[in-house]
Amino acid sequence: MRTEELVKIAKRRKLDLLLVRDPANIRALTGINCDNAVLTVERGEKVERVEIYTDFRYVPMVHRVAPELKCRDIRRLGVFPKGKRRPRRLLKIGYESSVSHAQFIVWQKKFPKAAFVDIMKDLSAIRAVKTPAEIAGLRAAEKLNCDIWNAARQKFRAGLTEREMARIIQKMMIEQGEGEAFDTIVCVGKNAAECHHEPDDTVWNGREPVLVDMGVKLNGFCSDLTRTIKQGECARTASQSRRGVRKSGLYWKVYDLVLEANEAAIAAAKPGMTGKQLDKVARDVIRKGGFGKCFGHSLGHGVGYEIHEAPYASKKGEMVLKPGMLVTIEPGIYLEDNLGVRIEDLVLITATGCEVLSATAAK
Repeated sequence: MRTEELVKIAKRRKLDLLLVRDPANIRALTGINCDNAVLTVERGEKVERVEIYTDFRYVPMVHRVAPELKCRDIRRLGVFPKGKRRPRRLLKIGYESSVSHAQFIVWQKKFPKAAFVDIMKDLSAIRAVKTPAEIAGLRAAEKLNCDIWNAARQKFRAGLTEREMARIIQKMMIEQGEGEAFDTIVCVGKNAAECHHEPDDTVWNGREPVLVDMGVKLNGFCSDLTRTIKQGECARTASQSRRGVRKSGLYWKVYDLVLEANEAAIAAAKPGMTGKQLDKVARDVIRKGGFGKCFGHSLGHGVGYEIHEAPYASKKGEMVLKPGMLVTIEPGIYLEDNLGVRIEDLVLITATGCEVLSATAAK
């Protein structure tokens, strides 16, 4: 468990009480998978008490997964025992600013004299560096994701719609994993100009490019991958070169530029650099290629129990990369009503650089 890290946060920020409500944060800190719980750290003069509040449905699971944690009734959170006065001094409480407004109001009523302090950055920093067990789980999830892509693409045929191709992938994810980590994106032709296109009834003619962004969930861990069946890739004839379709035209110019940006960022990724610096490596390649204004999203994001988490490789990504962090490398170029190309790999930051976890047949 990482509860000792919570105690360090409470001490460093001089918090009297620390409240963690988000299920993904609780799972990353304790291993407990529960959608109705609050993990707390209460600082006393001589001791720090770490407890979890939940309801009767999850008590047996808490006892099994984290027997060292004191488990209390969530209805008793903030209720002081009879005969014990509430502290007169102003409490300083750490909380996640991501909680709902309704939840925050409840806590304000339970602790009317408290000053609330956002600890989201502290929790993100803890979760960003994965444990060996988490790395193994994420590695397995990404491998399964790649295996599903390699199998699914063999089932794609001219005449299928985007929805039908997405269902092929979704079915495999349900059968082999725990379903989707996010809604599968399948884009035929110019639909790929929409970064998060929702699969529709567009029919694939077997010649247009098909962009697929997909992630399977396995043992609670997410994965992420973007690959493309390239323009004309499935329409080669015996008379064409074994090396494939001749690279020409705007599509191939854009595809090659995005691939160059992807490979440049992977080669540059290493501990000690910030997410902002990593983003710039890929962005500079695309800008110099003349398509800077067509790369509108960030280069990448962390992956773990959630599909988007720290660290972030973006123009504002100030977190320093460390060994044990995972981040996606996904540059893209999008030309509205024409085409879109994105190539995404998941990498693990190592002591000397990075390891690519997205092993597929080809990019």
